[in-house]
Amino acid sequence: MVLCTFAQAQTLFKEYKTKVLETSDTQVVIADSPEIVIGASGVIKHSFDAKTTTIIARGDVVQKDGTKAVLKLAKFEMLSQGAFPEAGVKPIVGDEVIMNYLYDRALIVVPNANVFRDITKEYSDITWIHPDLVAAYLSKLYRPNPDQAIFRQACYQNTASLIFFGIKDQGYFVDCHNFNTIKTVKISNSGETQLPFYARVKDIETSWFSWSSSKISDYDSYYKTLIGK
Repeated sequence: MVLCTFAQAQTLFKEYKTKVLETSDTQVVIADSPEIVIGASGVIKHSFDAKTTTIIARGDVVQKDGTKAVLKLAKFEMLSQGAFPEAGVKPIVGDEVIMNYLYDRALIVVPNANVFRDITKEYSDITWIHPDLVAAYLSKLYRPNPDQAIFRQACYQNTASLIFFGIKDQGYFVDCHNFNTIKTVKISNSGETQLPFYARVKDIETSWFSWSSSKISDYDSYYKTLIGK
């Protein structure tokens, strides 16, 4: 997993479009680019005819050498709808690949309003999904202790591919689909900690009927474990 530092003068995550060069049952190969890092995700689009193009898979960067990059194939679940059958189409050479797909939209999980203001101002090129929306979703589920699956679903509902986690003095940009850390940055963390994270929705209740529903006692420890740090 590659951890990068923030370059002030550059756009944080640039979408990178290219073509499939090689394929196998589980992987595709594309031209490498400085815009992508190990762990980042993208989508593969297949054209059925001149008017019909659709996303058929997700690809996660598992290897890159400056010339070529290898993507591990996975289901692109953001657009999955149970009422429709799976397309069943595998990527072929020449299919379009869009890396860092929807990396310009992100959820934000931070301990207080001070960090929220700092991060959203610093990274204004990202469209931030307000934490109130995510907190309202947790309240509906009676889950003040969101897990990866819940965050992933919140991303899908808001058409986002990143989550920013502010933990102590570190900020982690995490891919919604695979929960790989794409970039880390230093943050200034001042103020009291709100649980489960900063939002104007208060007191998310637990459910007596679910063993998985409980309160978070330690913000830093909980989210470090959640993202594998």
